[in-house]
Order: sequence, then structure tokens, then C-alpha cells
Amino acid sequence: MAVCKKILILTMSAVFLCAVLLGCSTEQEAKDRLRDLDFTVVGQDQQPETLKEIIGEKSANAFQISYTIGEDLYIAVGYGQQPSGGYSICVNEFYETEDALHIDTTLIGPGKAENVTNTPTTPYIVIKTKNIEDKRIEFQ
Repeated sequence: MAVCKKILILTMSAVFLCAVLLGCSTEQEAKDRLRDLDFTVVGQDQQPETLKEIIGEKSANAFQISYTIGEDLYIAVGYGQQPSGGYSICVNEFYETEDALHIDTTLIGPGKAENVTNTPTTPYIVIKTKNIEDKRIEFQ
């Protein structure tokens, strides 16, 4: 019985420690965030030709790229070949910190009731925003 009590105490201590560490990292991220950034999702007909060519070359595999032209910054995220149609990509967060732009996206699969093609697709998203110089892009 004493061994079970020790295991329970160690387990609870580990859970508490994880919660404290995760809470600190979230708190630190919130302090680092300067502001959320505005962006526009850009359709294929609004993308620069060079960017479309780069995406075409990379789309079979997952990719994360940025492309700057003048005052505009384009960020493209692709998830590689998927087995069917019906996929979409959600931008969860896009924000600025002191030294970087952070973008977090999620691939969303087709719904069960959704009628999709069984042809493989290569879903990707392109967003356009104002170019903020001297900031790296962090993909999450």
C-alpha cells in the first residue's frame, strides 16, 4: 500500500510540473506577441506567376515558403498530396513578435457526409500581408 501511495504522489507531482511548465510557455508567448496581423487569402488568379511556379514545383510534398514582391509578403503553406478532394486549410494564428512573424495552420480533412472526388489533391493556402522587413517567418 505504501508503494502505491508513493507512485500516486510521484505521478501527481509529474502532472503538476507539466502543467506549470506548459503554463509558463503559454504565458511567455503571450508576452512576446506584439500584435495579430491582417492578411488576405489569395486565390490562384491573384498570385504572382513566379510564386505559382514555385508552388507547382513543391506541391507534391509538404512545403512552407515566403515570397516578397515590393511591399507585399506572400506566405504559402502546403500539405503535400492527399488521397482525395475536400481538404481545406485554416489559419489558426498569424501574429508578430519582436523578431519574427508566426503563422499556425491546420489541414482540415473532408467531412464524412461530404461528397469528394477520389482523385489525389495537393491542398495549399497562400496569404498576402504587408511586408515587414527584417523579420523571419516561424511556421508552426
